[in-house]
Amino acid sequence: MNRLPTICLLVSTLIAPAALAGDKARGLTPHAETWLAPSLADYKVPAPAKHAEAELDDVRKAVAARSAADAERIRWWDTGGPAYRWNEIAVGEMQDQFATMPIAVRHLALVQTAVDDAVAASFAAKKQHRRARPASFDAKLATAVATPKSPSYPSDYAAAAAAASEVLAYLFPARAASFAQMAEEAMQGRIAAGVEFPGDRDAGRAIGRQAAALAIARAGADGSDAKWTGAVPQGPGKWQGTNPIAPMAGTWKTWVLSRPDELRPPAPPAPDSDKIKADLAELKQFQRTPKTNHRATYWEVFGGARAHGLWNEIARTKLLEHGAAFDAPAQARVLAALNVALIDAGIACWDAKFTYWYIRPPQLDAELKPVFPPPNHPSYPAAHGCFSTAAATVLAGVFPRDADGLLAHGKEAAEARVWAGIHYRTDIDAGQAIGRQVGERVLARAFADRAP
Repeated sequence: MNRLPTICLLVSTLIAPAALAGDKARGLTPHAETWLAPSLADYKVPAPAKHAEAELDDVRKAVAARSAADAERIRWWDTGGPAYRWNEIAVGEMQDQFATMPIAVRHLALVQTAVDDAVAASFAAKKQHRRARPASFDAKLATAVATPKSPSYPSDYAAAAAAASEVLAYLFPARAASFAQMAEEAMQGRIAAGVEFPGDRDAGRAIGRQAAALAIARAGADGSDAKWTGAVPQGPGKWQGTNPIAPMAGTWKTWVLSRPDELRPPAPPAPDSDKIKADLAELKQFQRTPKTNHRATYWEVFGGARAHGLWNEIARTKLLEHGAAFDAPAQARVLAALNVALIDAGIACWDAKFTYWYIRPPQLDAELKPVFPPPNHPSYPAAHGCFSTAAATVLAGVFPRDADGLLAHGKEAAEARVWAGIHYRTDIDAGQAIGRQVGERVLARAFADRAP
């Protein structure tokens, strides 16, 4: 092995503070607060056990053994930063398992907050240890991806992989082996790429496991396993149906709200009130067109049981569009903030729905013919207004140059329920109010500043 002079090795293991700013998000600074641990200091990361030179041969061997197919997978995992692919994988798993709202956003919040904490903790440790990347020790090393400007130890990719894979394995135990295999590929790929040392991987994995353990502990105490033993209330103005969707979701543990009923809106107007009569008249007089029917159906399909997939895909797309403006911690924080907003908006929405048990428009007036049957839960407030307004509010705050389009997308999700004839205007307004308030609170909790 060709060894560099000792003096060069000593110098190259120290990275100047300016290099740490190379991956810093421009105009977006996550708060140092964590979601799961009391503080970043609670994530324990020991100093590197080996001198970097001692691990360099391991990196060289991994690079030499790298095939063209390996390089393609390495580049696939590298895309978008350490949180990107795990968000894609987690959302895909929700779709495959047909986890419906609000359980899907509960799962995604657990995965993404664990990843966010793990990535943030890894970067805090990077600043402390300032270990240089393998290419700093061997300029001839053939890296498969661009060498990050941040320090090498510990691996943020390994931290994200361990956090996400272990939380997903908890949520879907039958798929645990597959998630572990993905994580191993993601971690080992950074070494074969020539951009990390084995010790970086091991330390990152340890951080990710700590975050996953905290997320799993939270999951076990969030109340999502509570069984509903009540009965659908009967009487004028009450929702009519059986087996309502997730009636206990309004009692689950929240993330940024102090309690599930914190944003509970006032009781809806009486069914025979002038307000509801006016709302019904709006629905019955609305002139449907192929376009409005198409958009209403779109939001029923992609904004109902799949709203989490749609908004996470939008977030990933925007992160790729904005590229270097978002470093790894900022990327992870955006995805965590989005999913925390979705679950808290859902909890607040379900709290109100199953407090008031309000009747759906087609149940109140048989002359009203909806475009499709309403979902199997009470009418007030509108879930689309809650979920999509919260998501749009967060993403508009994060991507201000795209804010108008994002907010319009969220508004259409809510309005489409009127076009479909399945929600009163009263439902829409209450849902949007919940969504906006949750989104604003998440932005305040997640980010120290936001600028165009």
